[in-house]
Amino acid sequence: MTNTHYANLRKAYGEALVEAGKTNRDIVVLEADLGKSTMSYMFKDAFPDRFFEMGIAEQNMTSTAAGFALAGKIPFTGTFAVFAAGRAYDQIRCSIAIPKANVKITGSSCGLSDFGDGKTHQSVEDANVIRAMPHMIVLNPVDAEEVKKMIPAAIAYNGPVYIRINRGDLPVFTPADGTFEIGKIYPITEGEDAVIFATGVMVSKSVEAARQLKEKDGLSVQVVNVSTLKPLRKEEFLKYATGKKAILTAEEAVKSGGLGEAVAALLIGEVNAKFGMVAIDDKFGTSAHGYEELLVKYGLSADHVYKAVIKTLK
Repeated sequence: MTNTHYANLRKAYGEALVEAGKTNRDIVVLEADLGKSTMSYMFKDAFPDRFFEMGIAEQNMTSTAAGFALAGKIPFTGTFAVFAAGRAYDQIRCSIAIPKANVKITGSSCGLSDFGDGKTHQSVEDANVIRAMPHMIVLNPVDAEEVKKMIPAAIAYNGPVYIRINRGDLPVFTPADGTFEIGKIYPITEGEDAVIFATGVMVSKSVEAARQLKEKDGLSVQVVNVSTLKPLRKEEFLKYATGKKAILTAEEAVKSGGLGEAVAALLIGEVNAKFGMVAIDDKFGTSAHGYEELLVKYGLSADHVYKAVIKTLK
């Protein structure tokens, strides 16, 4: 992979909150005892009167955020993705999604990126679960630069938004002068033979796979960053899928209810191409010494994407 600039998404999230807070006094931040990890402590240091430490009580935090929204504030809640989507599901559904409350829910350390803490802390299904909930916007930034652009877009949107934040440092693909629009997808590479619709960490794995496919097999593969997991616009996907021999999806999530199934449903009957998916089988995570170790174990490495493209084209 030629792009060697890495940056931390959690740090970018904390910095973006502070920047937004400077010009918008309606922004408040609620945290469930993980501010040093989610990086929301940056907002606490800058605006202590607008930061609320709720303790290890995610349901209470979520309900309180809904109350802030009713009072005209723009609340951001922060905790690990597995707790944000799982422990507070009913509160999100009843107090935020149903009334379309203007709450921004941040699920940090998403996917397998909290590699050391095992299956109880690794969220392989959070985005899939929240995607199924009516009225919810679901965002999954590819890199730190996109996080910085995504936060203002989430603030500008009047309604509930769920944002996944990877724990680690990821390669930066988003141009500094670019923009982010909810529902738009962004090409990373050009290609004629196949297209990979990738999200989150799987964008960088797909870019590496596309490079290998070009060098080893002479195949031209386009990689598209799907950083909005909901809504998915059919016209956006048709723009890149039309004319390709193969269409693949790559996601750091279980297949059931994920990006792959959603894109397949979107494009069925619309394009004449073979379809493949790279995702986690019906399994939870596990503890490991490093993030890359888990990506390999669960079939999410660049080599797995490479082999999936070859298999799909055949």
